[in-house]
This record gives sequence, structure tokens and C-alpha cells, in this order.
Amino acid sequence: MEALIPVINKLQDVFNTVGADIIQLPQIVVVGTQSSGKSSVLESLVGRDILPRGTGIVTRRPLILQLVHIDQEDRRKTSEENGIDGEEWGKFLHTKNKIYTDFEEIRHEIEAETERISGNNKGISDEPIHLKIFSPHVVNLTLVDLPGITKVPVGDQPKDIEIQIRELIVKYISNPNSIILAVTAANTDMATSEALKVAREVDPDGRRTLAVVTKLDLMDAGTDAMDILMGRVIPVKLGIIGVVNRSQLDINQKKSVADAIRDEYAFLQKKYPSLANRNGTKYLARTLNRLLMHHIRDCLPELKTRINVLAAQYQSLLNSYGEPVDDKSATLLQLITKFAAEYCNTIEGTAKYIETAELCGGARICYIFHETFGRTLESVDPLGGLTTIDVLTAIRNATGPRPALFVPEVSFELLVKRQVKRLEEPSLRCVELVHEEMQRIIQHCSNYSTQELLRFPKLHDAIVEVVTSLLRKRLPVTNEMVHNLVAIELAYINTKHPDFADACGLMNNNIEEQRRNRMRDLPSAVPRDKAAASGSQSGSVSEPPDGGTGNWRGMLKRGEEGAASERAMPQNPLPVSPQKGHAVNLLDVPVPVSRKLSAREQRDCEVIERLIKSYFLIVRKNIQDSVPKAVMHFLVNHVKDCLQSELVGKLYKTALLDDLLTESEDMAQRRNEAADMLKALQKASQVIAEIRETHLW
Repeated sequence: MEALIPVINKLQDVFNTVGADIIQLPQIVVVGTQSSGKSSVLESLVGRDILPRGTGIVTRRPLILQLVHIDQEDRRKTSEENGIDGEEWGKFLHTKNKIYTDFEEIRHEIEAETERISGNNKGISDEPIHLKIFSPHVVNLTLVDLPGITKVPVGDQPKDIEIQIRELIVKYISNPNSIILAVTAANTDMATSEALKVAREVDPDGRRTLAVVTKLDLMDAGTDAMDILMGRVIPVKLGIIGVVNRSQLDINQKKSVADAIRDEYAFLQKKYPSLANRNGTKYLARTLNRLLMHHIRDCLPELKTRINVLAAQYQSLLNSYGEPVDDKSATLLQLITKFAAEYCNTIEGTAKYIETAELCGGARICYIFHETFGRTLESVDPLGGLTTIDVLTAIRNATGPRPALFVPEVSFELLVKRQVKRLEEPSLRCVELVHEEMQRIIQHCSNYSTQELLRFPKLHDAIVEVVTSLLRKRLPVTNEMVHNLVAIELAYINTKHPDFADACGLMNNNIEEQRRNRMRDLPSAVPRDKAAASGSQSGSVSEPPDGGTGNWRGMLKRGEEGAASERAMPQNPLPVSPQKGHAVNLLDVPVPVSRKLSAREQRDCEVIERLIKSYFLIVRKNIQDSVPKAVMHFLVNHVKDCLQSELVGKLYKTALLDDLLTESEDMAQRRNEAADMLKALQKASQVIAEIRETHLW
């Protein structure tokens, strides 16, 4: 199982080559406050001085440190291949294949790389530095050193330095595959440990947290860390390990890490003899190695699943970018054909990508026809904008200079045409809405159905322009047809329409019934026979042959009751005869004033209004049926039938091939990045498969 850690290191190398952190690999994250001894703990594990030293914040970028144990054979082989003279060396990811055998040079490179990204103003960066140490004196580990937790900005540090560092720490320890190494100095109160506090926020159960107590030799006289190390102060599930670091004086005097470890062992044997074998740097290294191995074993199944899912996603992404174009002519024709097919399929409702958030394509066109347009027509009042005075005025104007015996037909035609004309505006608006939806289908196909077009922005723009032009050309033709549909209704008022004749007959019966009711209500002084005779006489006058129009003129006859009531109504006084010598203006018509209509006028207006409403409903029904048909024929179906031939005719030209199939600037780069990531994921999958074959998992 020891070989599991090199496997993770190999996976880390695989993903480092593509600069990606999409896979959260098992690693040990070191967390602590400034000057808590984090760097000393790491150097003790490495056995070398490799980290920058100084006051204040020194670690300003995450340092991902991979410790690789090498045996004698591996060391000899690597030395021969690379000409290395030494048993230990280091490599940085950012310096590619350069090998460092001088650990002082490694420290200087960390400082230089930190300042290159983070600057020299004590600011921090979340971009990590990757360092790999090969040595026969280390155990296999992957450690992450983070900036120390601080509270107060120092010098020209940003005001929010505390928040920046905290967010960076949480980013790394939130990885469920990480082990948290919480470092706390023994000469501070364990209950106020910031490292344990932040660890508990992301690992409340403590299943991933190991506590390290540093500076055991600096505790106040008369005190010890026995209760802390025994877990009596704050229990930690993975354990608490005490270590003794080199002091600043030791570092200044160039005391080696090996000597420091020997002195540490002597101190533990003297001060904590019962706990000496469960504390110290060597025990910490073995414990971390064991914890990391078990953690890797537990994480591998989920890691394998994650890698397979990502590989499938990147394969799909790479497919969407397409292969480099070899046959431009065939590629152009294929893209044009596919776009035309997807456009038509979206209208027909058979597209591969069905929109679920809103209506789209043919479904929206259907909604426009039967919901938007239909309801708009139904909301148009047949008598809207038409007052009783308008009706009465039209009747009078149509009679000319002679008093009329019945309502002239001209007044009905004049008024009904005026109302029918109001159906034209919503009909043209219906055409406009369908045109807008067909324009929206272009974008829908570009976004969801034919992603290959995104590779070629010039081809995409050209296709949009051609389809837009085709739609624009069909718009006036469709508008003209819809205008003609209304004009056809206005051209001939068909009073012999079966529905209209039935309505007239029904109204004629209603008015005849009303006449009989009035006769029954006559005073007893009026002889019934005279009233009947009078009604018969007037009826005979008003019943000329009408050719089967429902006898609608017969119900407009002038009854004696109407005439009598007209005579009973007070009339406007005639102008006084002009005095001698005064001119008379015959065109000076009195302004009409509000007055109660006579029974005759009320009856005439009511009949005309009923006839208008009846005929208007007939026409509205015709328009509601014919406009969608016209739009489908002249706009929708025409575009569907002609789209591919129009695209081919305008774009499939040899002179345009190179220009139209020019990829966007970043498409080739994104294709290469996706290919590299897919290759890395496939390689990682092979590494995990090797684990199964060697029975390490």
C-alpha cells in the first residue's frame, strides 16, 4: 500500500502538465498562524532548509510540496540520465526540466517566483508553486504550505489581508480529499487556536484533522504540554503530535535539521518519557504517511468515477469544437445543410434540442395564431368606436334630400366597412409576430443545434444575414396578402351570406313580435281593425321583393306609431324669418344638441347595429381563419422550402470558402487545451487501472 502515494504523485504530475486543478487529489494542507512553526515542521519533514525565512508574512503563495522517496537504484539511474551529482534534488514545475541539487538555490527560486507573481509588497496570491523533492531520507507525502493566519495588516499589505488569507486557506482545506495539519504553538492557549478553529469549520467531525503542537521547549517554567498531548484540553480524532523546532538562533548558526531532530528526541525523552515514542518529527512523518495512504485508498473509487465523468465531458467538448477542416467545400455544404434542416425541424417541432423554458419555433407560431391573434380579434368590439349618433347620421346622409320610408342599404354598407377595416391592424401585427419568431429561430439553432457554427463566426454571420434577408423579402409579400384579405371583405358586402340571412330573419321575427305587442297595448279608443288595417297597409308598402335577403328591409318600415311619436316630439324652432334687408345664410346648420331619439330613430339604429354586429362576426371568423393560412403559405412554408437553396446559392461559392471557414481566434487554442486535458484524464485513468492490476487497491 506504500506505493499508493507515488501513484497520487504521478496523477499530480499528469494534471500539472495541463495546469488544471479540476481533480481534487489527496494531499496534506498545513494550516497555522504566522510564526507558529509551520515552515519549521515542513523543513523537518524534508530534512533540508528549503523555505524562505524572515519576519512577518513569508509564505505568500501556496507551495505544493511533493516528497518522493527514492532508493539506491532509482538514484543511480536518475543520476546517470541527468548527470546529477548528489543523492537529493528538487524540481519546479515552472522551470520545466531544470534540476536543483543546491537547496539554497531552491529557497532563492521560491522567493523569486513568489515576488514575480505576488510582488514585493507582502501581498498574497492563490497561484501555487509546485516543488518536488527527491530524497532517500523522506517518506512519500504531498504537502501544501499556505500563508500564515494574520489579523492586522503590516506595512503596505492590503487592508483585507486577513480575509484574503482566510479565503485561500478555506479553498484548500474544503477539498474533501485533503488532510488538515493544524499547527499550534505550545506556548499559546490551545483553546484559542486559529488553526483548529478554521479546520473545524470545514471538518466539524474532525475526521480529516491532525493537530501538531510546536515549540514544546519554549513553554513557561513549571508548565508542560502533557494534558494537550494527551488530548485532554481539545480532543482531535486523528491525534495530537508534539514537535520541537529549531530556534532562530539555531537557524542563524546553521544548525542542521538532522542535529535538530536528535536534540528533539533527547528533549522528549527527558521531558515526556512516556510520550516520546508518539511524538517528534519522525513519528509525525510516519503518521502523515500512514494517514495519507489510508486516505488515498478511501478516495480512489470516487476519484476514478470523477476522472471518467470528466473524460466523457471533455470528449464531448472536443467533439463540439470539431476536427481541423480538410475538405472546405464538403464542410461548408454540410454545415449549410445541417442548419437548414435544424431550422425546419425547429418549426416542425422535431428538433434534437427541445426548449423547455419557453415556447419556441412552430409551437410559438401556433400560440401566436390561436392565442395571441385569436384573442385579439375576439376582443375587437363589433360596434367599437361607433355611437348611436354616428349610425343616425349615416342613415340621414344616405337618404339625400328626400325623407326615407325605410333605412337605406348604403348606410349599412358604409358603417359595416368602417368596422371591418379595424380587423386589418391586428392581422398585420400577427404577421409581424410570426416574422419575429422566425428571426429568433436563427439564434436558437446557432446556440443549441449547430454548435459547429461557433467555430466559424464569419459563416455564422453570413447564414444569419441570408436567412434574415429571405425573411425580410417575404414580409411585404405576406403583408400585402393579409391586406388583400381584408380588402376582399371590404370589396363586396355579401348580404346573401347564409349566416347573415338567418340573422336577418331572426331579427325580422323579433321586430314583428314587438309590433304585435305594441298593437295589443293600444288604448281601447282605437279600433283594432283600423290599427290592423293601418299595420297591413304600411306592411304592404314595406315588403317589396328582396331576392331572399331575409326580408331585412321589411323590418325597417315606417310604422304609424313611429310617425305619431315623431310628431309628438318637440321640434327645434325654425329660424325666424329675416327682417327686410338682412341676408340669410342657408349653410348655417344648427349644431345638434342631445335629445331623446324618437321610436323610429331608435328602431332604425338598433336594427342597423344588429346587422353590423352580425355581419362583422361573419367577417371576423373569415379573417381569423384565413390570415394564419396566408402567413403559413407566404412566409413560413415558403422560407422552409427555399431556405437551403437560398443558402447554397448565396454562400456555396469557391471564392468564399476560405473566408467563411476561418475559425475564431481562440477556437484552435480551446481545441488544443481540451485535447490536452482529455489526454491527461485518459492517462490518469490508466494509472488508476494499473493500481487495480497490481492489487494496490
